[in-house]
Amino acid sequence: MPGVKKMPGVRRGQSALEYLFMLAAALVLVAVAIKVVLDATKDLQQNIGDYTSNVRKEIMENL
Repeated sequence: MPGVKKMPGVRRGQSALEYLFMLAAALVLVAVAIKVVLDATKDLQQNIGDYTSNVRKEIMENL
């Protein structure tokens, strides 16, 4: 706009705030990804434990 002085540093502050929001969004995405991976690992460990228990049971029954 003509005749309106721009305040020095306002754009720099706005850019810094935008970067902080992007960093926050990235951290949220990382946290969600870590939670999904940890939950999947826990489920996999449980399923493997159940499978090995069943295999041991079958082996003992067949002896």
